[in-house]
Order: sequence, then structure tokens, then C-alpha cells
Amino acid sequence: MAPSISISITNSNSINIRDFVVNKGHGVKGLAELGLKTLPCQYIHPPQERFDTGTPEAHHNSIPLIDMSRCNDPEVAEAICKAAQKWGFFQIVNHGVPMHVLEDVKDATHRFFGLSADEKKKYSKEQSVTNNVRYGTSFTPACEKALEWKDYLSLLFVSDDEAASQWPPICRNQVMEYMKGSEIIVKKLLEMLMNGLNVKEIDETKESNLMGSKRINLNYYPICPNPDLTVGVGRHSDVSTLTILLQDDIGGLYVRNTETMKWIHVPPVSGSLVVNVGDALQIMSNGKYKSVEHRVSANGIRNRISVPIFVNPKASDIIGPLPEMLQSGEKPLYKHVLYSDYVKHFFRKAHDGKATIEFARA
Repeated sequence: MAPSISISITNSNSINIRDFVVNKGHGVKGLAELGLKTLPCQYIHPPQERFDTGTPEAHHNSIPLIDMSRCNDPEVAEAICKAAQKWGFFQIVNHGVPMHVLEDVKDATHRFFGLSADEKKKYSKEQSVTNNVRYGTSFTPACEKALEWKDYLSLLFVSDDEAASQWPPICRNQVMEYMKGSEIIVKKLLEMLMNGLNVKEIDETKESNLMGSKRINLNYYPICPNPDLTVGVGRHSDVSTLTILLQDDIGGLYVRNTETMKWIHVPPVSGSLVVNVGDALQIMSNGKYKSVEHRVSANGIRNRISVPIFVNPKASDIIGPLPEMLQSGEKPLYKHVLYSDYVKHFFRKAHDGKATIEFARA
């Protein structure tokens, strides 16, 4: 239902866009529902940041698709490690997370964003009872010259009890089931990737560094009047160890081919999960595994959602190249940094491609 306010829907300049979208909690979804015919200037990105999806490579090549039904087969582990080295991205099928769990969390995402602005605003930075639950829009609006065409709900998992009491009831159970249902495959993927680095044992310290915390986002990309002028998410790499992404059937995720520097579309595959290496794993692998730039297009046809799980070190962990990566005399490419400092650096600025990794450069 469109926001019930008196407003001209033909001229977005008749309202304070940032106040309406950010402060009043309507988000870009509320803006889209006003029926605007043209994109507000606050969302227009410079030409070099816009999408050219008509290039052949954007839809010709794509990232590897890996069948996890034979996850104990050495060839599968080899394919995972090769994909992490070359692409930094891959899709997995037959991963063990039931289809109904994936569908339920997608439905729950639509239900949350179907709430009124007042209901969603209860989880905003200003009103949320905890910093671990955050409803917002764009990326960091205070730092961005051009806003991104996306709303989100971000949930940091601390405990079952906190989730039960503080996550939004309309999506809580479905999000928890999806997060817990992914734990086995996450551990298996990290085990394979560590074996590829000759790390034979994941002790308590390594386990914390690899997967000491989890954050799950519900992302909503409403129909856009001029999708060619804006972005859903700007160029960036994730700060996670691994990201496990569930996308719907609409598409819009693009990954940088590090050899050609062209953008590659990641087509939705029913029942699949998209996996990508984050900066933390690039640092720990001393650059062997690649955390690659990616971005999301806006679209003018359907409302799109996605649900990423960010598998992270703990905020208090010190991350740096693993000892096994340096035992043959290799030079460390990265210094040791406090993970919370790295994350704060990421969120202090607008999306800027791979620039964040320089914070940890040796």
C-alpha cells in the first residue's frame, strides 16, 4: 500500500527526498510506491557507475555452478578452491538447505517490507532497542553523493534468545531456520577452502576468525522508474569471510571478471545459493582466494529481493595472513588488523570498489 500522504507524484522535488526516505522510514520502497515517473536526482549516479548490461560478456559468461551432492569427492573440493582463486564467486546446488526453507525466507522478506513505514521504523538506528537489528536504506546515506535503490533489514545473530525477543516477529522464524539450515554447508565449504591452503586443522582460534559471527540481511529492491540511471548496490567487495546469498528469480547481481575487468551477470538458478569470498578470507589466505567486486542493478519490471548471510570473524578478532600461508617464506601482503576496525572503515564511506582492502595492506 502506498504511503498515505498528500504529495505530488509527478514531481519528486516537491518533497525532501532524504527526509521522506531516510528519516521518516518510508525507504525507497515508499518512494517507488508514490508512482514517480522519473528518478529523483538524489539517486542519479555518474555515468561511469551506471550499468551497461548490453555488453556481450554481461550475459555470455558466468561464474561456476557446482553440485554439492558429492561434497566428499576431491574433485568438488578442487572446483570450490579453483573458483575461489579465479572468480571469488560460485553457485552451489544440492547444498542440503531444503527448498521450502529458501522459499519461506523469501516470502518472509516480502512480508517484512510490506509492513507500514511506522512498523519498519521501529527497527531503525534511531528506534531499535539493539544495534544488532537495523532497518535502513541505501548503504551509508550520510556519506553518499548518490543514494542506492535498496532498502534492507540487517540482523546480527548473537543468541537464540536475543533473536526470539528482538528480531521482527513477521520474519524471525523463517530467517532463523534459513540461517541454521545453512550451517552445515558453510562449515563444509570452509573446511574445503582451508584444505586448499594446507590448513589441516581448524582450531578454536581459526574457527573464530573464520566464522565467529553471522549477520543476515533482507534486501529489497523496488521497481525503479529509470533503472539505467541508478544502481541497486554500488561496486564493492564484502568484508566477510564468506557470503552465502539467496536471490530470487529476477536477477541483477553482477560480478567483476578480474581478467577482462568486464561485468558478468549471475543468473538465478532455482534452488541455488551464490557463494563469494569476502575480504577477511582474502586477507587470511594472503591473497590466494579473491574477494571480488560485485554490484546490483536496479530494474523497472519487478520488485526484487535477496537474502545474504555474512559469515564473519568476531569483532574482537585480529585477522591477518594465516601462518600456513607464510611458512615457506612468502611475503605477507596484509598486516594484522582488528576486525572491528576493518568493518568500521568499510561503513565510514560510500561503496568504492576494492578500496577497503587497502586498509589492511602490508
